[in-house]
Amino acid sequence: MATKSVYVKFQVPKEAVDKTYQLLQVAKDTGKLRKGTNESTKAIERGIAKLVVIAEDVEPPQVVAHLPILCEERKIPYLYVPSKLELGKSVKEVSKIIETMRKTGATK
Repeated sequence: MATKSVYVKFQVPKEAVDKTYQLLQVAKDTGKLRKGTNESTKAIERGIAKLVVIAEDVEPPQVVAHLPILCEERKIPYLYVPSKLELGKSVKEVSKIIETMRKTGATK
């Protein structure tokens, strides 16, 4: 088993990961999705994020290491998925790392 990055605080069951990918597909179709570390950080800080999905295999890990801390401070749920490639495929954006759903109607 591969060593987890320092920012990964818990393991997510495969069933939950699969459901997360499905949820992201639905969110993408509704337009309620933010992609990328910067957009996710802004959504968290502005209080509009409902769920933050973080890939476990991000290099360098410092790129996303702040996200779990921000989420905990703002009481925003987050979870990890094993692969940034699979995360990108789930929303047809292979190069993306972070996917954050926005609250319905919270942004313009």
